[in-house]
Amino acid sequence: MKRCSRSVLDDTIQSITFDENGESHYCKIYDEMAKLYPIETREQDLQNLLEQIKKKGQGKKYDCIIGVSGGTDSTYTMLKVVELGLRPLAVHLDNGWNSDIAVQNIKRACDILNVELYTYVIEWEEFKDLQKSFLRASTPDAEVPTDVAIHATLVKMAAKEGIKYVLNGHSFRTEFIMPKDWTYMDGRYIKSIQKQFGSKKLKSFPNFTILDTLYYNLIRGIKVVPFLNYFEYTKEDARKVLEDKLEWQYYGGHHHENLYTKFYQSHLLPQKFGIDKRKTALSASILSGKITRDEALQVLDKEKHHVDKETVDFVLRKLELSTEDFQQIMSLDIKSFRDYPTYYPMLKQFQWPIKLLCQLGLLPMILYYKFFDRL
Repeated sequence: MKRCSRSVLDDTIQSITFDENGESHYCKIYDEMAKLYPIETREQDLQNLLEQIKKKGQGKKYDCIIGVSGGTDSTYTMLKVVELGLRPLAVHLDNGWNSDIAVQNIKRACDILNVELYTYVIEWEEFKDLQKSFLRASTPDAEVPTDVAIHATLVKMAAKEGIKYVLNGHSFRTEFIMPKDWTYMDGRYIKSIQKQFGSKKLKSFPNFTILDTLYYNLIRGIKVVPFLNYFEYTKEDARKVLEDKLEWQYYGGHHHENLYTKFYQSHLLPQKFGIDKRKTALSASILSGKITRDEALQVLDKEKHHVDKETVDFVLRKLELSTEDFQQIMSLDIKSFRDYPTYYPMLKQFQWPIKLLCQLGLLPMILYYKFFDRL
């Protein structure tokens, strides 16, 4: 295994490249993101953003949309948004997998902060069928339906309410940029997987196509802002603040507030695909100076992925998959998004116009990095 000399990313990422010093190109992407959100001007940049949000929200009940899951990042985002004087509408996507802790975290936070909550519920039988379709497709993108649905729900609610800003809890300094070999998402991909492997039409599922991107971002002018990029943020410190101010409870692991995500991150990905997404989070912490590379390597070496059998059994029961069904899924040949119809071939043809739109601020710059893994 070849590993980046500056982070803990390695060649389990298919598209990774290394320079003459052994540094991966993902570190260079991190450096470019750091230039977009410089620490030196962070406070002033945040004030400028707040002024723009408040100005666009004048005369409206809300001035921004925030997504909430009950997890650390989204709950801390809601806390800071309220403390800074914004008037958010909290939006939650219920895909049928919320843990009890997450549900209570959302309720307590909204009650204490006096934030109105809107919850969109996907019809369970439909979503269950879509999740099983992605398992049968045998790609590492089993969580993509949820990620796309969350994004679509937030943006479409912003359009409905006439709101120009969607604030999410992503920070490249803690989460990094996820390689497209590990997570690739687009609306055509979802449609093609469901058409090939599913048995139900997608009616309640809020998909997000390339036309939606053009319409909501370019025509409606809705901006999706990774809000935590403007803060000195660590999950450990954030949890202490949330426990103190919002009676928040920790759920025991990275994104384990959602039971399917817990199963996906800690069982499906490492066992079937050999993917450990902790490497991206640890690499972000290294590059942001929170931990050393040696400390990150020790975490990977000592703290092996583990998900309890009870969680796996629960997921299989809820999806109505027998042990034999799941063993068959786990034994399928590994595929990627490149094996199915997606927007990716078309996007590659328009790579440079897309980059220009991102540089002009008409599309989020992170969109370019996610799709192309390049500077």
